[in-house]
Amino acid sequence: MRVLVTGGAGFIGSHVVAALAAEGHEPVVLDALLPAAHPVEPDPPDAGFLRGDVRDAEAVRAALRGVDAVCHQAAMVGLGKDFADAPAYVACNDLGTAVLLATMAEAGVRLLVQAGSMVVYGEGRYECPEHGVVRPGPRAAADLDAGRFEPRCPRCGAEPAPGLVAEDAPVDPRNVYATTKLAQEHLAAAWARSTGGTAVSLRYHNVYGPGMPRDTPYAGVASYFRSALARGEAPRVFEDGAQRRDFVHVRDVAGANTAVLAGLDGLPAGGHTAYNVGSGDPHTVGEMAWALAGAHGGPEPVVTGEYRLGDVRHITADSSRLRRELGWRPRVAFAEGMTEFARAEQRASARVG
Repeated sequence: MRVLVTGGAGFIGSHVVAALAAEGHEPVVLDALLPAAHPVEPDPPDAGFLRGDVRDAEAVRAALRGVDAVCHQAAMVGLGKDFADAPAYVACNDLGTAVLLATMAEAGVRLLVQAGSMVVYGEGRYECPEHGVVRPGPRAAADLDAGRFEPRCPRCGAEPAPGLVAEDAPVDPRNVYATTKLAQEHLAAAWARSTGGTAVSLRYHNVYGPGMPRDTPYAGVASYFRSALARGEAPRVFEDGAQRRDFVHVRDVAGANTAVLAGLDGLPAGGHTAYNVGSGDPHTVGEMAWALAGAHGGPEPVVTGEYRLGDVRHITADSSRLRRELGWRPRVAFAEGMTEFARAEQRASARVG
């Protein structure tokens, strides 16, 4: 199968390209190589390569020639610095996706695998001892300032227990990036209904691994910690370090993309399906910091009590649907992955501002 990978020169995209080639597919890369993501131009990917922006219909049209499916990885990622980033996020993520889908409709390409995100859920699943499953609202700055980091039951104020969130959970995007990722899913669903195509959104959880960018406010927490260790500095752990996440290795994420292509017969034409992509082995942010520091040889992490308004407390995946329906399995265990990542190469610092 000839597969277009948008953003295929990036962190996750380059691993998707490698996984596709290993499975016998013919990957083609479309990447704008924007300075925010590529301050140093990368080596050409081991695939057909076109330099172009997904917001440019002519570039997308050229990239789609002879293509059977699209793995849409191109996006502006991360929480960002402040709301001034909103126009850039919407332009890159939502306008770019709309142009891509319109051009796919014109070209007759009917299979989309979109890089989604767990951020569409907001907080994860919580269960109150008295009131059952509850949905805490956004945490108040006053509580965070006072070191009260755990969400509370909106009915009784008790501390609910976090659990795994499934794909049918209500969505509740809490920041601009999350909002654009949910909009991408809605666009994909509308495209599938209109064209009879098949759209899949893979809701990635906290992806880490070799080639992750360093020293950028748009990267994930694993990149922050790894970058600090590379500078000989202690990783700075926000809040109390007890935030629960599902850290999933980038090679497993790439494998989820190939699993979709292998499982086409079970996917609905004219429909959109979302799948969580997580390791199934949640850990706290503090545990991740200590694992990285230990594998790297120090310095030891420092728990700061700082926070970012808009971050959620706990979000961990139930990835059983992807395992059950498409046979995907994560292969890289937490300890193994963190040991590798502690010494792995990172991408050059992205330009900011």
